[in-house]
Amino acid sequence: MQTSKKRSVIGIIFDPSRKQILLIKRRDVPMWALPGGGVDAPETPEVAVVREVFEETGLNVQVLRQVALYTPINRLTNDTYVFECQAISGSLSSGDETLQASFFPLEDLPKPFFFLHGEWIADALQQLPSIIRKPLSQITYLALIKYFCRHPVQVVRLLLSRIGRPINSR
Repeated sequence: MQTSKKRSVIGIIFDPSRKQILLIKRRDVPMWALPGGGVDAPETPEVAVVREVFEETGLNVQVLRQVALYTPINRLTNDTYVFECQAISGSLSSGDETLQASFFPLEDLPKPFFFLHGEWIADALQQLPSIIRKPLSQITYLALIKYFCRHPVQVVRLLLSRIGRPINSR
């Protein structure tokens, strides 16, 4: 029996000036992040990112380009497809997984903010002609332990979310 590999998607949505970015504040782990989530079978990553952005922000988007594919080095992450998208309709709203969705200036991102997403925003801003392919080397077991020592509640909430038992405030 062949098992399918888990895949994730992230949507990067800039305002028309490319000086602000759309972020969500998650319900399960109350921190700011880029919208995204899992790819459901038999979806393509492109279809999944459009669905996830809508579910988390209320915006309908179209994919402009694939920015990157980040690959795991351990079991803490999935293959992650990052797309730059453009809002085409809808209005910002929270969802089942989000407390808030808003645009923020790139030079003044809210806290707490998921550090890795800052790197992915920088990759998107490069507007390279080809897809970036990098390992997710920042997400390690040691890094998780160190983060747990500083932010135990957030890590427990994240781990509960990963096993399908999220703590939501809705």
